[in-house]
Amino acid sequence: MAKSERDLRRAAFVRDAGWGDAGERLLAGDASFRKYFRLTRPRDSAVVMDAPPPQEDVRPFVRIGRHLIALGLSAPQILAEDVEHGFLLLEDLGDDTYARVLAAGGDEGELYARATDVLVQLYRAGDRALLPGLGAYAGDALIEAAMLLPEWYLPAATGKPTPPEETARYVAAWKDCLATLPSAPDALLLRDYHKDNLLWLPARFGVKACGLLDFQDAQRGHPSYDLVSLIEDARRDVSPAVHAACLKRYIDETTLADPAGFRTGFALMAAQRHARIIGLFVRLLERDGKPDYLPHLPRVWRMFERALQHEALAPLRAWVDRLLPPPLRRIGAP
Repeated sequence: MAKSERDLRRAAFVRDAGWGDAGERLLAGDASFRKYFRLTRPRDSAVVMDAPPPQEDVRPFVRIGRHLIALGLSAPQILAEDVEHGFLLLEDLGDDTYARVLAAGGDEGELYARATDVLVQLYRAGDRALLPGLGAYAGDALIEAAMLLPEWYLPAATGKPTPPEETARYVAAWKDCLATLPSAPDALLLRDYHKDNLLWLPARFGVKACGLLDFQDAQRGHPSYDLVSLIEDARRDVSPAVHAACLKRYIDETTLADPAGFRTGFALMAAQRHARIIGLFVRLLERDGKPDYLPHLPRVWRMFERALQHEALAPLRAWVDRLLPPPLRRIGAP
């Protein structure tokens, strides 16, 4: 089979990086245009990220990755780069994602404790963790992301478009809820901080035992957001004991001045994330023809309903109860 121009360019990059004698195997693609290839030699291995411009830009990955390493965390070392053409040669951190280790019977409590400790370290770093120019995932940006609920889930559940006045009431409800958010210092948010983007590296000590992937979309925002992403995973039931332990561990280890305020922020970030994901999973079905996420919707609804019980979310709870009563929360239910 003839090699494409992209294949030839990647081969030249690998050769120039000193890995021309290595075998190459496709590892995976992801939801973007990126592909990953493992290079192997008798004594070592590395990973090539192939991220073709203009659809992809490797510069944020390079910037955030090196920053995380400087903060004492385990992101892949960048061994070579061709930013113009979208190639990176990365340290090979292995295949032991949290998802795989947990499926094989790994210690849930230990894995999630280490991942929580990473977030504690980012919080303790304070302003050092916040690179200049990071976007803010706060305020209107949070509401815009949560619009997937009225734009996709509600029409699918009712069989008719969401009336514009109800969309406006939804936005107003979110504004009222976020107005109650207690002030807290911004933290670096990795945004998709969950079992599929974390690697178990038990040979490394402390926070470095938790390897980090898929952080190029990092922003700044409320410090609870990544903890929500970790312990309220849309695709996995985290045990109540581990959920409670991680929340307590974060609060205790960061010595937060306002633990109650942090828990309020946690409920608000949980509601925002779950509202977005509920709409996203329906969009993946209806727009993209991907039904695989529907079985997870009942779990996300349970977590959304739990978050809505917090008093800070009363305006949103009223909207959801009126427009999406329990019989309309059944998409994806067995």
